[in-house]
Formats: sequence, structure tokens, C-alpha cells
Amino acid sequence: MGTNTPNNEKPPTAAKSYTPLFETNRRSTQSQLLNKLFAATVFLGICSIWFYRFTHPNPTTHRWVWVGALFAELWFGLYWVLTQAGRWDPVFRSTHKDRLAAAHPDKTLPGVDVFVCTADHTIEPPILVVNTVLSLVAYDYPPDKLAVYLSDDGASEFTLYAMLEAARFAGSWVGFCRRFDVEPRSPEAYFAAAAGEKSEGGGGGWEEELVAVKKQYEEMKDRIESATQLGRIPEDALLQHKEAFSHWDGNNKYSWRRDHPTILHILIDGRNPPPADGVNGSSLHLPTLVYLAREKRPQYHHNFKAGAMNALIRVSSKISNAPILLNLDCDMYSNDPSTLRDALCFFMDERKNHDVAFLQLPQMFDNVTKNDIYGSSLLVISRVEFPGLDSFGGPMYIGSGCFHRRDVLCGRDFDPNGSKLDWTNYGRDHEHTVEQLEREAKPLADIASDHNTLWGTEMGLKYGCPVEDVITGLSIQCKGWKSMYFDPKREAFLGKAPTTLPQTLVQHKRWSEGDFQIVLSRFSPAWYASGRISIGLQMMYLCYCLWAPNCLAVLYYSIIPSLYLLKGIPLFPQISSPWVLPFAYAVAAKYLYSLAEFLCSGGTILGWWNEQRTWLYKRTCSYLFAFVDTILKTMGLGESGFVITAKVADEDVARRYDKEIMEFGVSSPMFNILATIAMLNLFSLIGVVAKCLVAKDGVGVRVVFDEMGLQLLLCGALVLINWPLYQAVFFRKDKGRMPGSVTATALVSALVVCTSFVFLY
Repeated sequence: MGTNTPNNEKPPTAAKSYTPLFETNRRSTQSQLLNKLFAATVFLGICSIWFYRFTHPNPTTHRWVWVGALFAELWFGLYWVLTQAGRWDPVFRSTHKDRLAAAHPDKTLPGVDVFVCTADHTIEPPILVVNTVLSLVAYDYPPDKLAVYLSDDGASEFTLYAMLEAARFAGSWVGFCRRFDVEPRSPEAYFAAAAGEKSEGGGGGWEEELVAVKKQYEEMKDRIESATQLGRIPEDALLQHKEAFSHWDGNNKYSWRRDHPTILHILIDGRNPPPADGVNGSSLHLPTLVYLAREKRPQYHHNFKAGAMNALIRVSSKISNAPILLNLDCDMYSNDPSTLRDALCFFMDERKNHDVAFLQLPQMFDNVTKNDIYGSSLLVISRVEFPGLDSFGGPMYIGSGCFHRRDVLCGRDFDPNGSKLDWTNYGRDHEHTVEQLEREAKPLADIASDHNTLWGTEMGLKYGCPVEDVITGLSIQCKGWKSMYFDPKREAFLGKAPTTLPQTLVQHKRWSEGDFQIVLSRFSPAWYASGRISIGLQMMYLCYCLWAPNCLAVLYYSIIPSLYLLKGIPLFPQISSPWVLPFAYAVAAKYLYSLAEFLCSGGTILGWWNEQRTWLYKRTCSYLFAFVDTILKTMGLGESGFVITAKVADEDVARRYDKEIMEFGVSSPMFNILATIAMLNLFSLIGVVAKCLVAKDGVGVRVVFDEMGLQLLLCGALVLINWPLYQAVFFRKDKGRMPGSVTATALVSALVVCTSFVFLY
């Protein structure tokens, strides 16, 4: 935190003048010094806590309890040290698109291929995918140098139908966007913003055209959603695109998703501008648009999103063969039409582009509530930690909103003496017809082009890990390549954050499980990356990859101190003891600094509190299941899976989400754990308060506060942060309340544990 000061750009020594296309800024020297001094004082407090645990064992507690507290505090302290790498020397990038335009006119710009992945039309609605695709087709970029590919891993006829409708509507929409320079260029987002007068763009005739193009969009949306709800494609579409839909004739739709040939259709051929006839926008030159459903067979593992991405890389090499690739999730629409030009400032800078393999942009969301009830915005990661990674060689690849060099993804090794990208090696095939291109590109998405080849090992995204993006980025960086992070003032992409607690917990379970698998794999940042990447970057990879083991220390601190509080046995120094100061300072400093970071990143105080609650829930549930599943898989007792996060919610759920009411509503083993721990802490707090009240002359209150003040504060904080859960258990009557079965299980379990501990232990 502090003001940014630009690095001094050294004048070029070559005769040819050099104009940088992007700049790198850092915090002021004073700000960095203060931050490092503060971190040093916190570390001193942590070391004092460790020293206390080693030298002051409590004879009234069992040794394993004291040792458990020691190991938990060792973990918390060492993990905190890892997180400081992301705060040591953050850098902030800014671009000069005007300089790019002056040095590289549109006709000399490289091609860009955009990959969008979807996997299930019931969870990722086709109209959502259509909005993402249309926002990309409408980019402010030469159409003959832009191609958009949709990978439909669900092989859904409804997704194909939606794409055919999108291709038909694209002329009207892109024409409207270009004439009035509108932002954003997702129709749904733009019309919603226009209704609230928050959209950008306008001018003569804007209102009339807005009404007309919105009517076309609503009609298209109605056709797509009606087809999806009715479960059949309209007859006129079947007749018009008989060959396209012939793949689905007479097939069992469920088994078809796992057993079908490659389906490939070039919906818009953007290689050359069409003749100007002025009819319904058809004279507009549009980018290439391609639909792909790669071949799947039950006997072959399809490798989830990594397999889909690799198929797109191969197919696109035949159709458009752009040197720059952008991949996005299907709900992540473009919010800024100039993003491609921003990205090219990094890849086309003459002096600083030779070692840049990929450029990562932050994932932002347009449906996050004001106080971000589920902590979905990941503000501190995007605004603090990733800029910190950038100073050590670049951030990790996080699967969406990332620009890649095609040659690097295809396995090119880094050469310090010459790794610049030669644009002249790439170009489109202008000789073959669309039918010929489809025929020649289709085999590249077949299983034979992937199975038992270098794809997934030496080429493309890595196979065998739920977070294929992270392990792929790490392997690229270990070859010597760098990545960069760019957080533009206007969000480049906006997606959909989870709108229920189960969605949030399942999503983080998948992320943390995949990250922990990387630690235990041969690509572990602990040993494989040693000497290949900087120590700071290695520390931050470990910080994320060790999310899952966090559950052990957090579970210990969430349960044991509260039970011993109920028993009347202290685990921390007395309030009157000087040893309480390291505990108080380390905790207070850590959380006050966390709050300051969150506020400086654009969050609110209540949003920070909500994030602390989500932090607790993730570490006691998501990470616990991820840790156990990873260990079982390592022992050969389980398999990796891939869970898609739902992108839509019903009206009741959406209404509660907008009101920032936590959504439980379903029975889940995760909720059993959450509710049981919450009840255990509530019973412990009630029990100790009851003991104080029945004690004579207030002696009990003074004794408890002095001897177990820190335990009392910890238990009280856990009860306070679980208030929404208690509301869901005891007070709420809506469908989002805690299920009765979970409530009964939690109450009985917590009561049995507390009673047994007090009377039998």
C-alpha cells in the first residue's frame, strides 16, 4: 500500500529509437520499507509464540494437546511467511495502446484466436455462452485477424443451435457496436446497463437502433431458451441446418455426451470481407466463428478441460493459426473491446517481449454483491498477491482470461539468445473452401490425434490434474519463460461468481485438491521448481498449493481451545502474563493489515468480515475434503474428477443472494461439519458463561478472563462469525435454511462431544 512510482526507463543503446509499449510501476521506496519493517515485527511476534510453546508446557493439559497447539502455530507462522512473498515487491503494469497503433497499423497486427469452453448446457445455459461469444466477436480488432472458437464438451445440440442463432445475429450486433462504440459488448450486459443509463456509447440514431437490435436479441433469446426448455430444436432450424443436426438423430442424449465423433462447423468465415450489399448488416466483415465438439469414447479418458483446450489448439492451427491465443470460461464475457490491443502491448514490445510466455488478467465478476457474501471476488489475490508474483517472474496461469503464445503452449523451449515470436511464421489458409477446412481440421480433434501422443505431457495443457491451468503454467515457467500480470482500470472480463454456499465450497474443494496434487506430483514447486524459478515465485506457488493442509491447523484451533475452555483448562498465557503480548500483537497486526489490504483493494468492512467467514468455512470443509481425497488418490484409492460450477440460480436463490442472505438449503457432509463445529463452539461459550454466572462474588468471571481470556476471545469470535449459520439453523423459515437433518445431526454430535469431554475426559 502506498503511492506508485514508475521505474526509470533507460535510453536504448541501439541506433534505432525504442518506444516502450508498456510500463512497470512499483511502490515508493518508503512504502516498501515500512511494509517490510512491519512484516519483521509480526515475524518477531510469531517467533515469540513459538518460543513460548517450546518453553512453557502446561502440566494440567495432556502433552498431545500442547504439541498439537505447537504444530498448529508452527503451520500458521510458516504459512504466513510464504504469503509475504506476494507482498514483498509488487509491480503494476500499464499499457500505451496509442504507441502500439503508431508502430503497428491494423494490417500488420498478428492474428488472435480466442477459445471458449463449455461442458454442460444444463449448468452453463446456451444464452450465457452466446453472450460471451458475441462480446468476443465484437472486439475492436481487424476481423480477418480474429477467430473465436467454442469447445462444447457436452456435445449439445442446443449449444450448437444457440451458436447458429448467434452467428445470424452477429451482423446486427457487431454493426451496432461499431457504429456507436458501445461498452460492454455482451448484449445482455449492455441492455441491462442501457436501461440503467450506465452503458457507454450513443449518438445520432442510437435510441432507434437500440430498440431494433434489442428486439432482435430478445427474439433470439426467446428461441434459444424455448428450445432448451422444450428439449427440441425448432423444425425450421432442423430443415435449414439438416447436416449440422444430423449427428444427433436417434441418439441417446445422455450416452451421446460420452460417445460421439468430432463435430466441427465453421459458422462464420472471416478470412475475407463480404461484398457490400447493405442488407441487414451482411456487408459487415465479421471474425471467424467455429463450433467444435471433440471426439469422445468411453474407453478413452477425455482429460476434461485440458483435453478440450488441446483439441482447440490443434484445430485452430489449421483454420486460423494465430500466434496469440486467449482462453476464457463460457461465462466470462468481454467487458472492454480494446483488451486485445492491451495484450499485444506486452507481446509486441521490442525489448521486453522475448521471454513472455503468457499474460494473465484478473477474473472479475458482475454479480458479486456489495459486501461479497461468499468472498468470491478474490480481491486481495487479484489486487495484492498477483502483482507480487509478477515481480518474481510472473503470476500463475489460472485458466481463464489468459493470453498465450501458441509456440510456447505447443512445447517450445526457452532460448535466452533468441525466443522472440516471429509473426511471419503464422497465417491463414486463404486457398481452401470452408468445407475443405472443416474436412481437414476435423481429424485434429479426434482421439487418434491426442491419445498416446505428446499432447498433455510435452505439448499443450498438462493432463492428470484437476487444475490443469496451474500445473501447465508452472511447467512453462520452469523452462525459463516468464509471465506477466495486467490489471486494467476497466475490467477486461466479467463472469459469474457462485451464488450459493455449496457452489462456493465445491469450487474451492476442486481448486485446493488440484493444487495439493501438484505438491505431491513430480511437478511440485517444492522440488521440481527449485532452481528453475525464483524463490519468491516458488514460495507463492507453495502458498496456493498448500491450501488443503491448512484444514488441519484450522480444525484444531476451531475445536480444541473451545473444548478446553468448557473444561476450564487454559491453553494460552494468562492475560496478566507478558507472554500474552506476542499472541495479541501477531493476531491483531495480521487481521488489521488484512482489513487494510481488503479496503485498499476496493472492498468494504462487511465484505472483509464475510471473507473471513468464507475463509473459515473453506478451511474446515472444502480443504478437509480436498486433503482427504488427495491422500486417498495418492494411495490408489480414488480418482480425480472435475466438477462444473453452476452459472445460474432459481429466482428464490437469486433473491436471497441479492439480499446477502447465506444459502444452505441442501443436505451435505460439508454442512454437517460446519454446523457441528459451530454448535460445539456455541455450547462451549454458553457453558463457560453459565459457570461464571453461578460462581460467587464474580470470582469465576475474573478467573476465566485472566486464565483463559484468549480462549474466550477465540471461542467468542468463532460464535460471532457463525451468526448467519445460527440464523439458518434456529430462525429462518425460507428454503435456504439449514436442512433439518443437518441441524439434528449437528446438535446431537456437538452435545455428545461436549458432554463426553467435560464428564469423561
